[in-house]
Amino acid sequence: MSAQIAPSVLLKVYRTLVQTRLFEARVIALHRQGRISIYATSEGEEAIAVAGAVALRDTDWLFPDYRSTGALFARGVGMRDYLSQLLGTRGDSCKGRQMPTHIASKQLRIASVSTPVGNGIPHAVGLAYAAKLRKGPEAVLVLFGDGATSSDGFHAGMNIAGVHRLPVVFLCRNNQYAISLPLEMQTASKTIAVKAEAYGFGGIRIDGNDANAVYSTTERALARARAGEGPTLIEAVSYRLGSHTTSDDPRRYRPDEQVAEWRSRDAIEILRRELESHGVWDSARDRKLREELARDIDSVVAEASAENKPPLESLFEDVYAQLPRHLSEQRDELLQQRRTAEAP
Repeated sequence: MSAQIAPSVLLKVYRTLVQTRLFEARVIALHRQGRISIYATSEGEEAIAVAGAVALRDTDWLFPDYRSTGALFARGVGMRDYLSQLLGTRGDSCKGRQMPTHIASKQLRIASVSTPVGNGIPHAVGLAYAAKLRKGPEAVLVLFGDGATSSDGFHAGMNIAGVHRLPVVFLCRNNQYAISLPLEMQTASKTIAVKAEAYGFGGIRIDGNDANAVYSTTERALARARAGEGPTLIEAVSYRLGSHTTSDDPRRYRPDEQVAEWRSRDAIEILRRELESHGVWDSARDRKLREELARDIDSVVAEASAENKPPLESLFEDVYAQLPRHLSEQRDELLQQRRTAEAP
């Protein structure tokens, strides 16, 4: 355990890692029951999103991608609220109008996921530019995968951030595959981190399964950003143990031996053994944590599953401050059609 990281911080990281792993296992089961349309699991690479988000201050902003469930939990999103969003119920802050995993919170300073790969990067850079112009205290953390480094948003965002020395940290989760495309077929660069040099700022490559390294590296990069020292690109190397999404079959493009090798390097087990070696964790506490989380997950699944769908008229909300006449007429017509259909 790093002497510079408080045990309480790593215990928070560990708890969130276990929470994410157990929660996502339940979500996969819900998908197989036909209750969630699609989901992108983070199994095997949770430490990157979790430890990175734990390094944020309350005044900072998080721009997650669709494989960042652990970051949302670390930032303060409740499992009930998140599951309501996945199910698209009345409790969904997006009112059922977003894909699963696309929750956002202005209060928690979490920007919405943008489904197209790499799109969150220029959005994050734009907010960082605004923060610099306002001389605000915030830094911005944006999460994305190795596939996003081939997008135009990545290169445009990196260039603008470098030119204007913006307070943004690019945290790239290199999980070896962009869906089925292996990294060596995506770039000829020796690393992803080296790409930062072309844009005039620093890049660093770390072990993404080492929660200590992810937290400390991200914390330092965020501190540099707040101090006006510009952006940082962090390449956190890990592996996607599960499928790209629940509609993907990874057995078609990668060998079982490779998966088994990375499974033996699971970040959760690595951190658990480290905490135990320093006397701040043990098997009894671990068992109690998992039992408590399992009960909590059972509870939120029952509660969220009992929620009704958002009201039909909410389709017309949140675009205009005052609803235009033509949309008001469409809303009234739709509601009348429903009343007619439901009439005995």
